[in-house]
Amino acid sequence: MKILIIEDEARIAKRIERMTRDFFDKDVQILLSDSVENGLNTIEKQTIDLLLLDLNLNGEDGFDVLQTVVSKSFQTIIISAYTDKAIMAFNYGVLDFVPKPFDINRLAQAFTRFTAPERKNGQDIQFLAVKKAKTIKLITIADIRYIKGAGIYTELHLSDGRIELHDKSMESLEKLLPETFERIHKSYILCWQEADKLVVEAGGKYNMLLKNGELLPIGRSKYKEIRHKMI
Repeated sequence: MKILIIEDEARIAKRIERMTRDFFDKDVQILLSDSVENGLNTIEKQTIDLLLLDLNLNGEDGFDVLQTVVSKSFQTIIISAYTDKAIMAFNYGVLDFVPKPFDINRLAQAFTRFTAPERKNGQDIQFLAVKKAKTIKLITIADIRYIKGAGIYTELHLSDGRIELHDKSMESLEKLLPETFERIHKSYILCWQEADKLVVEAGGKYNMLLKNGELLPIGRSKYKEIRHKMI
């Protein structure tokens, strides 16, 4: 696992590094950057799994980093004293916001959310960001009917029929999405408001009929849970 810490205060950066190593039992490679430019250069050259980002970097705005990398496959945890920016950060799809000053318990809580396989929702996000050429496009969560796994990408199927590709995995998105989304299959996450009724086919195949007439498969291990939710 590779983690990047972008923090301009050396003392705090070393503290975060120490706590990170302690939590992940030293089975981690940690990279340090002290500015927006250095951080973006590192992200360009390295493949990371997690970004720990301060929002005030020697007077530079850490949101310049966040807005550039928000569509990438790794998760981001903000560690900042600027708690008034927490809502905006969550809207852009960060996994957690750890306010300064912080202790090991609060940071460990954020790390646990990163490692947990299931979703642990805090603040609901409003957008997912997708990279289009050299720009970032924000997709409103309310416009997503369902998400489909597509190899190393995911497909966002939108209410107007468009499909947008996203770099984050199904597992990563599942942790970010609000509780109105349900994993119904290893390759499908459904906005529950789009569900119409269960369809059982011969041979024990299960499907979900959407309000727009589309059929999505339901995993066998998910069927009983989803049937109960439909009742």
